[in-house]
Amino acid sequence: MVPVEYYLGLSIVLFSLGALGVLIRRNAIIIFMSVELMLNSANLTFVAFANQYQLISGQIFVFFVMAVAAAEVAVGLALIVAIFQTKQSIDVDQINLLKG
Repeated sequence: MVPVEYYLGLSIVLFSLGALGVLIRRNAIIIFMSVELMLNSANLTFVAFANQYQLISGQIFVFFVMAVAAAEVAVGLALIVAIFQTKQSIDVDQINLLKG
């Protein structure tokens, strides 16, 4: 059996990579992928603790996080497509230029 510390270490690494992706990158699609990476690291933490304490509540939280992530992807990609049709670029620095 793998100790829970290994799962938490992997979760910390994944969350850190996701946070760096959000802070450093300017491409909206990569930012959304980084947010998904951070959500998956939270899912890994939920599952690791649920496995350690033999509770089902961790998997229930993971289900809700996945549902929120799916909704975020659907809305986010729709916004990216709308912005790309308007500006022909998905650079997040140009998004503030959409003010009317």
